[in-house]
Amino acid sequence: MSYSSADHSFVVCAYKDNPFLAKTIRSLQNQTVPSNVVVSTSTPSPYIEGVCSECGVKMIINPKPHYAGDDWNFGYDSVNSKLVTIAHQDDLYSPTFLEKTIDCFNRYIEKDVSISFTDYYEIRNGSRINSNFMLAIKRIMNQLFLLPGNGTVFLKKTVLRFGCPICCPSVTLNKELLGPGVFDTTLRDSCDYKTWVKLASTNGRFCYIPEILMGHRIYADSATSKNLDENIRTGETLLILSELWPEPIARFVNRVYSNSERLNNVN
Repeated sequence: MSYSSADHSFVVCAYKDNPFLAKTIRSLQNQTVPSNVVVSTSTPSPYIEGVCSECGVKMIINPKPHYAGDDWNFGYDSVNSKLVTIAHQDDLYSPTFLEKTIDCFNRYIEKDVSISFTDYYEIRNGSRINSNFMLAIKRIMNQLFLLPGNGTVFLKKTVLRFGCPICCPSVTLNKELLGPGVFDTTLRDSCDYKTWVKLASTNGRFCYIPEILMGHRIYADSATSKNLDENIRTGETLLILSELWPEPIARFVNRVYSNSERLNNVN
């Protein structure tokens, strides 16, 4: 039986009073195929409640906040759909994002896609950036996920040994295959990377959609930029790479990867 948009939910993780929240929700509501949209937050406020009311979406509250992975797991577990996209409150989704995502899950007769993810552009200072050095490197790495062997542990881990090219807010997860509480809850910033490494060791395809179907916002107040400034990501990435390489190689790969990630800084 094929998946349809009725099997899918968008969960928007809202943190504090973010000025981009309404735009993100509207981009999800404007998909070419309809889907359930829910806002999940561990920092409820009149502002978030007002945005949800204005957009006509349900707000759910995580009573036990910790790291991002805990918030993502709460939202992921709170919806009953088979497929879930954890949308970030800063980002924009193209109208065909969900349509193309559903097509990806239906591509294989085995119905064994564990996650799908798309190409993306960056939003910097209000401008759309379709290509830069880091985006180009990630696109090259992700080409391997277009191969027939994108369900093998070897291929999935080979890609992830050189860093994380998977754009987290573009990822849709298959709850039928993955079950509850899929996200790592031990790391503050790189919980997505550690989650993909964990899932790479399990059955299921990583299905890459090589189309630019969403925009990831880069700005000074974003969690990613703050964690880069505080060197949190560098340390956590080294921990993950040390699980995939001997320590000297892990340190070398981390140095190269971290220098490239510095492009996330807003100039």
